[in-house]
Amino acid sequence: MTDQIHKKAALERSFFYLYAKFKPMKTILRILLSAAAVLILAYILPGVGVESYWSAIIVAVVLALLKVLVKPILVILTLPITIVTLGLFLLVINAVIILMADYFIDGFAVKNIWWALLFSLLLSFLQSIFHSLLDKEN
Repeated sequence: MTDQIHKKAALERSFFYLYAKFKPMKTILRILLSAAAVLILAYILPGVGVESYWSAIIVAVVLALLKVLVKPILVILTLPITIVTLGLFLLVINAVIILMADYFIDGFAVKNIWWALLFSLLLSFLQSIFHSLLDKEN
C-alpha cells in the first residue's frame, strides 16, 4: 500500500517537473521569435522569400521539427565526412534542412543551396540573439 503511494507521489513530482521544464509560453515565444527572424532574413536576402507572417510561423515550426527528427539521422549517416571536414559539413546539413522546409512549405522559397547556407547561418545568428534576450528576461 505505501509502495503504491510512493510511486504515485513520484509520478506526480515527475509530471510537475516536466511541466515546469517545458514552459509552453517560452516555447511559443521562441517560435514567434524564430518566425520574426525568418521574416527579417527573407526581407534582407534576395534569394529567400516568405509570403506572410503565417508562412514564417509555419517555417519556424517545420524547421524545429526537421531539426529534431531529421537532423540526427543525417548527422549519423554523414558522420565520416563530418569528421574529415572537422564539423563544417554540418553547415551543409543545415542548408539541406532549409531546402527540405522549402519543399514542404508553399509560402517559403529558397533559390538554391548557397542561399540556403547563408540563410541557415544568419538564422542561427539571429535566433541566438533573440533567444538570449528572451533568457535574460527570465
